[in-house]
Amino acid sequence: MNVAASARLARTAAKGDREELGDVVIGKDVLELVSSAMYVDPMTIYREYVQNAADAVDAARDAGLLAPNEMGRVEIFVEPASRAVRIRDNGCGVAAADFARKLTALGASGKRGKAARGFRGVGRLAGLGYAQELIFRSRAQGEKKVSELRWDCRQLKAMLRDIGEDQGVAELIRAVTTLRRIPAEDSPERFFEVELRGIVRLRNDHLLSPHAISDYLSQVAPVPFSPEFRFGMELTEALATHLDLGTLDIRVNDAQEPLYRPHRNSFCFENKSLVNFEELSIVEIPGIDGETAAVAWVLHHEYEGAVPTNTLAKGLRLRAGNIQVGGHALLEELFPETRFNSWSVGEVHVLDRRVVPNARRDHFEQNAHFHNLLNQLLPCARDIARRCRTSSIRRKWEREFELHARTVDETLGVIEQGGVGRAAQDRLALTVDQTLLKMAKVAEMELLAEGKDGRSARIDELQGRLRVLMDETSPSNSPLMRLSPEKRESYENFFELVYECSSNRVAAKALIDRILLRIQ
Repeated sequence: MNVAASARLARTAAKGDREELGDVVIGKDVLELVSSAMYVDPMTIYREYVQNAADAVDAARDAGLLAPNEMGRVEIFVEPASRAVRIRDNGCGVAAADFARKLTALGASGKRGKAARGFRGVGRLAGLGYAQELIFRSRAQGEKKVSELRWDCRQLKAMLRDIGEDQGVAELIRAVTTLRRIPAEDSPERFFEVELRGIVRLRNDHLLSPHAISDYLSQVAPVPFSPEFRFGMELTEALATHLDLGTLDIRVNDAQEPLYRPHRNSFCFENKSLVNFEELSIVEIPGIDGETAAVAWVLHHEYEGAVPTNTLAKGLRLRAGNIQVGGHALLEELFPETRFNSWSVGEVHVLDRRVVPNARRDHFEQNAHFHNLLNQLLPCARDIARRCRTSSIRRKWEREFELHARTVDETLGVIEQGGVGRAAQDRLALTVDQTLLKMAKVAEMELLAEGKDGRSARIDELQGRLRVLMDETSPSNSPLMRLSPEKRESYENFFELVYECSSNRVAAKALIDRILLRIQ
């Protein structure tokens, strides 16, 4: 259909009579789309439930149920033998009158438009695809009973596979859920709890690994910095001026210490060399309207290479509501070379509520405000890249200096050995002089200002050795001096040939040292 025909059809349609729509069908597959199909990374179920716990804790604090200085607490109990996990918080809980409606609703979250971290009303369903049974329990302040809602995940999956008549998502939910009111007994006065039973067995079984759960939540959850982290207090105070960090006391299996962010004062490369964090940069990122859209911080180190994955901190990461969005590689396209993102350690805390995480929370909705944020972060990424390149160039010249120093040391060793004649020694001394000049030029580079005194002292020490060795008045300790001039000259010529024909001066010197020992 050409453009003219399309225009005529549009004008004709505008003149038609308007009719009301018939029944709108919302099929059962919607439930699968907003639960297991949405959360492809199993570990995200812990992020979703901790995120809801953080919102419940904030609500409890706003209602005066938590003291201002009292931390919200999340307890996670992992039972590998029974393949079960319970996640309980001390937030506001869900009142019995609202419990069934809130826990069976799809979307329609009461958090939309508020300062809460979640607002789409589907995160609580994240566990449906990874367990045989999903159970919600809650008790609000002053209630005498605990409300409980059970989802039969096995029946749900069977009904989703059934190709029979689709009665709609509401009927499906009624068929797979059971609502009860149970005695409170020793339950807390207020709480919300999620229990997953019969957790599916996936590769590595990370869903039931306390260590894997702790590592994951230390990266993504709103937990405090370690008290041993030297920049922790400074960062906390700087961020707290812009946002409510909402830090939680999260403990896995009654651990003595809560979870902390993974950042520490140093880390080790695979070769065991220790790298310290030396500097902290904090930058405010402006929004389109001039307001502060985000706060970014970066920990600077020597930038010798990619930060190891096991530090759990590599990469410039994004957070909203002090909860991580996506992974460590989300911002790597900002860097002139993507590899430099993995050399960095830092975060960008989004403040602008118009920069919205997507439903999966693995990225942000693409809009003008998000793209402005990316543009404003470019100088930060370029600064990191510049530091990476500078460090790489500096290490190149440091290696060059050390290579020259080893060459001079080896050459001086040959002269000191006394196995070659005076003419050969003079030639070797000339190469030493030339190499020392190269070392002096490298040592004068502004890039290598740090450690300049040590390099200068190294050059002076090598020059001093050369002067002593080439002083004709200095006695020689070579065994050749005890031989007749004719024999000495023969050995010297032979040794010169060995050095000349050998590709490895160290090995050649070792061979000649053994020969000289035999002469003794």
